[in-house]
Amino acid sequence: MTMDNGVIGKSIKRVDAFDKVTGRAKYTDDLCDKSAYIARVLHSTVANGKVLSVDTSEAEKIPGVVKVVTCFDVPKIYFPTAGHPWSTEEAHQDVADRLLLTDRVRFYGDDVAAVIAENEVAAAQALRVIHVEYEEYPFVLDAQKAMEEGAPQLHEDFPNNVLKHTSIRNGNYEEAIKEPGLIKVEGWYDTPTVQHCHIENFICYAQEEDGKIKITSSTQIPHIVRRVVGQALGIPWGKVRVIKPYIGGGFGNKQDVLYEPLCAYLSTQVGGRLVKMDMTREETFVCNRVRHAIRSHIISYVRPDGTFVARKLECFSNQGAYASHGHSIAAKGMGAFPQLYPCPNVEADSYTVFTNRPVAGAMRGYGIPQAMFAVESHTDEVAKAIGMTPLAFRQKNLMPKGFTDGFSKNVMYEDSFNQCMDKARAYTDYDRKVKEYEDQTGEVRKGIGLAAFWYNTAVWPISLETSSCRIVLNQDGSVQVQVGETEIGQGADTAFSQMAADTLGIPVERVHVVSSQDTDITPFGTGAYASRQTYTAGFSIHQTALLLKERILSYAHELTRMPVSIMDLTAGKIIRKTDGMVLLTLEELATEALYSLSHSEHLTAESTYQIKSNAYSLGCTIAEVEVDIPACKVKLTDIINVHDCGRLINPALAQAQVHGGMSMGIGYGMSEYLQFDEKTGRTLNDNLLDYKLSTCMDHPHLEGEFVENYEPTSVYGTKALGEPPVCSVAPAIRNAILQATGVGVNELPLNPHHLFKAFSEAGLV
Repeated sequence: MTMDNGVIGKSIKRVDAFDKVTGRAKYTDDLCDKSAYIARVLHSTVANGKVLSVDTSEAEKIPGVVKVVTCFDVPKIYFPTAGHPWSTEEAHQDVADRLLLTDRVRFYGDDVAAVIAENEVAAAQALRVIHVEYEEYPFVLDAQKAMEEGAPQLHEDFPNNVLKHTSIRNGNYEEAIKEPGLIKVEGWYDTPTVQHCHIENFICYAQEEDGKIKITSSTQIPHIVRRVVGQALGIPWGKVRVIKPYIGGGFGNKQDVLYEPLCAYLSTQVGGRLVKMDMTREETFVCNRVRHAIRSHIISYVRPDGTFVARKLECFSNQGAYASHGHSIAAKGMGAFPQLYPCPNVEADSYTVFTNRPVAGAMRGYGIPQAMFAVESHTDEVAKAIGMTPLAFRQKNLMPKGFTDGFSKNVMYEDSFNQCMDKARAYTDYDRKVKEYEDQTGEVRKGIGLAAFWYNTAVWPISLETSSCRIVLNQDGSVQVQVGETEIGQGADTAFSQMAADTLGIPVERVHVVSSQDTDITPFGTGAYASRQTYTAGFSIHQTALLLKERILSYAHELTRMPVSIMDLTAGKIIRKTDGMVLLTLEELATEALYSLSHSEHLTAESTYQIKSNAYSLGCTIAEVEVDIPACKVKLTDIINVHDCGRLINPALAQAQVHGGMSMGIGYGMSEYLQFDEKTGRTLNDNLLDYKLSTCMDHPHLEGEFVENYEPTSVYGTKALGEPPVCSVAPAIRNAILQATGVGVNELPLNPHHLFKAFSEAGLV
């Protein structure tokens, strides 16, 4: 456990608050020079086919058009786009299936050509007069249909369109289900395609400078972008420089390399001039990334006393047209299945399947919102089938204290689930309301529902997990902190400041975090994803701060003659531990160190820490609803999330994370889904008017509480919180509807369309 200097656990103001509130913060578009050429992409208008020809003659005549580049002009170098840590081991490298522009289109919106113009108007006019001739092929939008014999084949190397299939086998399922007296519960559960809807659309600009391609991008993963651009353009990675300024949200969409390679290439085609690509909202919906739609089939065999005997899971993940993050999403969801409710006999299979839909990638929760909707909806169905309350069934079966996962080596150190559920029950008066809402008969009914969630922290042991940090002592005794992990609006820079201040022993106001990442300057780090940053960056920040502290105290020895072993740095002062005497201030030491005629030294430290651990992050949601059965409408009236995310670095930021995740979970549960035209494959609601994003007007009060069990594998006792708040919201709402009406709705979102179907089948409407 690290020394506590009173900085960790305090709700200090965000370090970027003032600049963001006053509008001084500079985002990608703010930094782009107005002289930039504008690049726009021409997207395919067929869902599956081949480009036979592209006629650009009329576009090239438009005043202001500089150049038109087509799919026949770009180099045929295939590259991956997923923001995963790359490894020198081929087994840990992503599928390289993208081209800068393609003549083999695989979804309605694929990238066929690009226009470079002097202004937006000329670029838009040029797009409208480019004529593309296609050879159209049949297309498929459903994952299971894409696996059938005779279905349209998207990629030659993946028969039956299966990107990957993995399985889990524990015990002996077939033998176990022969036990007499078992109760079988079975269900299918569907989650939809949704989009991230961050405020700032994807944007980047590129130019050639000092023999390099310099790219400024709204990305979560600058160091990964550098590598992928190098791969895509076939140039040394060191010739690529990526700068990440402030970001207006990402939620995983910007954990993919989106248009940075194309933008860089287009710059090379106009003599290295500055070229900007700014995606529209419609392009963000269709041509960036979406959340995987996953269909799950679960069978459980359970004894009348509520003991699981055997369980089976099949899940079919709709990948869309290209691999992107691919099978890792479905695999993570499947991995939660035998851990959340340990069972001796488990069969689980997950399939990730190519279809002619927009490309699915990372999105907040990374497969767990889909998995938790299926598993926690099913859990209430099992409890109902054997006559147990949903609470009692979970108390009996949820992952117990002491559970250890054989693969990740994660350990359940505390009785976290019961602690979280107890807090949620107390807040909602759950036990009383469960009884009060039983056996209702009116047209408008109330219900209360519970759902738990499982999550882990970071990506080890599946992928590389590493973090680097640099801390520099300034002349005035303040420090600069640089890490490769990225601030994307979540408050990471503030947490980094608190951790550095705590370990160094200086006031947090004396820590200056460099928020922008620049791959030519910033220490290596893989970026913002997997709820990893506070956990993983904590290791490198702690290690680097201790190294700098050691160098500071060594220099203090020269000035004070005191042995290093009896000195410490606390509150920005060098003290003698034996009597607490202040020997000198850090400011005095820093000034002397830099400007001394006898011994001038720039005191700095830099280090890398490779993380080979992981941690469970767990919790629950209780939601209360009011259901209008004739109108097939549900109103959310109360909701609470309770999390065991370890020690809170900054409680106010933790609350903000929980509120944001709950809001996203409410939208996922009640209103959001992308719809596709079955005749053309086109996305029908690719805008914020027709796509029903949840807003504050749709929310009740959002309550977040915490169980702070110190995480022993973490240097600061903390673990994942960025993604967990979204994971259990939708199933809790669904289970509240079940409690109110007796009807389980197994397809998201829980909107009137799906409620009408379920209520009609149950005879309520």
